[in-house]
Amino acid sequence: MSSSTESRLTRTSGTTGYTRTRYGTERSAAVLAVRGVQGWRRLRRGVARAARNTAETIAPAGWVVVAVAVVGLGFGLGFGLLEFAVAGGAGLLLLALSFPFLFGARAYQVALRLAHDRVVAGTPVEGALVVTNVGRRTALPGRVDLPVGDGLVDVHVPLLRPGHELSETVVIPTQHRGVITVGPARTVRGDPLGILTREATWQDTHTLYVHPVTTALRSSAAGLIRDLEGSPSRTIVDADFSFHALRPYAPGDSPRQVHWKSTAKTGAMMVRQYEETRRSRMILVLALGVDEYADEDEFELAVSATASIGVRGIRDGRDVDVVAGSEIPEFARSRMRTFRTLTTISSRTLLDDLAGIERGENPSRLREVAALVSERHPDASIAFLVCGSAPTPTQLQSAALAFGSEVAVVALVCAPTAAPGIRRLGSMTVVSIGLLEDLRQLLARSGQS
Repeated sequence: MSSSTESRLTRTSGTTGYTRTRYGTERSAAVLAVRGVQGWRRLRRGVARAARNTAETIAPAGWVVVAVAVVGLGFGLGFGLLEFAVAGGAGLLLLALSFPFLFGARAYQVALRLAHDRVVAGTPVEGALVVTNVGRRTALPGRVDLPVGDGLVDVHVPLLRPGHELSETVVIPTQHRGVITVGPARTVRGDPLGILTREATWQDTHTLYVHPVTTALRSSAAGLIRDLEGSPSRTIVDADFSFHALRPYAPGDSPRQVHWKSTAKTGAMMVRQYEETRRSRMILVLALGVDEYADEDEFELAVSATASIGVRGIRDGRDVDVVAGSEIPEFARSRMRTFRTLTTISSRTLLDDLAGIERGENPSRLREVAALVSERHPDASIAFLVCGSAPTPTQLQSAALAFGSEVAVVALVCAPTAAPGIRRLGSMTVVSIGLLEDLRQLLARSGQS
């Protein structure tokens, strides 16, 4: 190899080594920059978390003590003011004495046990809140906050030795129908002066269904819908269970429908004609508009009446549909109609849904819901329109006309201040009740229970 060739290779090799060295330096710088950014982010998250924990730990009274300590020590040491220094030292001492009360916030094990998860409104329910010290050291006194619906129950926990427990009875108010969420419990540890607090939340949550009050009704098999297989309609068919009349034979009629005795008497072939029978489907339409009731008592009576009739129909093995208007946004009120269907798989599911139902400002009106549900269930045999005293007779008739002539419509007007009674309004029956017991008596008297 010539000397010129060797010189070129040497220069080339030197350039490559320089390039690799420069690339390695740039890569190391990039890695350091990335690690620096990641470290800064972790530091920032750590500082934010520490600041958040500090803000959650220091109570309002604690911030006053912190301010006294900072200002007092600052002015006292900076300007030689003895009074400020003493006040700042006292604040700092209080903070130091408060810290031991924060230890062992997770030493508790909290469990909540309810005697029942479903009750009727007015039935008292008791729960047991069990606090156990699962730590290795004696737990200092603390407090357990238990949310019960919109309220809060405070349970004081005394000094607990390891393995010991405290069982506290909690009475849950069930005077009113509703769905009550009990929990999650929150343990609160802090000093007696309320300077520093530390909380720990447990995930044990219970849902308590407070069902509406109902009354026992007679079986609907003896009422408006008497036929166990179905109720006869006014639709005339050639074959069914409910006989209607005889008519002359027409080409295409089935020979099995020929009534031979009448044929022999009249000399003309006569065939049987029947009324179409339908499986008994019961529909209950519950009004939910605020302006469809005079007050809250009327609405609660309407919910109880709906529950009583629906439970009776479900237990009788009938097809029951319970519907109510859904809330409509104000901007879509003029062009939107909708309703919600309650779960009627069993009486329990229906009562669960009725436990949480509430009136609304802009739900679909009674007439609108009746029209929608009549289109959804054209095979309905009886419909109950449940409302308060606010709807006028004209509005009730308009809602009843949404159903066909084959459907028996009953308007159930719930008004505690009105006298109970039954009257006819066109083709519709209007039942007015002032108490829930009136429903059982009036339906039994009219044969519509």
